[in-house]
Amino acid sequence: MTDVLVLIPARMASTRLPGKPLADIAGAPMIVRVLRRAEAAAVGPVAVATDSPEIERAVQKAGGRAVMTRADHASGSDRIFEALGKVDPGRRAAIIVNVQGDLPTLEPSNVATALALLADGAVDIATLAAEITYAEERDDPSVVKVVGTPVGPSRLRALYFTRSRAPYCDGPLYHHIGLYAFRRAALERFVKLPPSPLEKQEKLEQLRALEAGMRIDVAIVDAAPLGVDTPEDLARARAMLSDRS
Repeated sequence: MTDVLVLIPARMASTRLPGKPLADIAGAPMIVRVLRRAEAAAVGPVAVATDSPEIERAVQKAGGRAVMTRADHASGSDRIFEALGKVDPGRRAAIIVNVQGDLPTLEPSNVATALALLADGAVDIATLAAEITYAEERDDPSVVKVVGTPVGPSRLRALYFTRSRAPYCDGPLYHHIGLYAFRRAALERFVKLPPSPLEKQEKLEQLRALEAGMRIDVAIVDAAPLGVDTPEDLARARAMLSDRS
């Protein structure tokens, strides 16, 4: 793939862990840890989209690029869309990757794994999931599950996303990972759509795309990165990364 742009939305407001983008993890702010992972993927330029001067300064101090955006965006997708217009006014990027800013243990190779799904011209949005292996995650509403139909080895076409345990009965369950690779036209269409009924009920914006008939394919990877949403998650991230520079 060519003409790929990676954008990382980050904001200071968080109900369970306020200020988490700047939380120190083994000597670096979390947002810088995520930035380094995205840069290591080596798929294209990387920028952080934020509404916080503090985040902007932390990213710039680390040698990265930060783009200031409005504070009133309802979602990370809306934030990266505003940033896209500033980073790429010439519309050179054909693919935009949205990497959530709270994934400090993301495997860089996973970015390319998601991008590979867009070699299929029928796919609008590509994302990732990992099979759930811990029993407690199966019923945990903070672990989003993707329900899909197999369309190839380690690949699903998404049918639904939910916070509930699904599908029913025996068989694998898949933990959705917060990384999306959008075709530019798909992102432009997505952010113009109003919030959909199922999106509002599940509080999952990717359902808006499915309800509008957009195709989302999912690559199955070996493990889900740690998403940092609580003080307990932050402690785990610090322990995991304490021996790394």
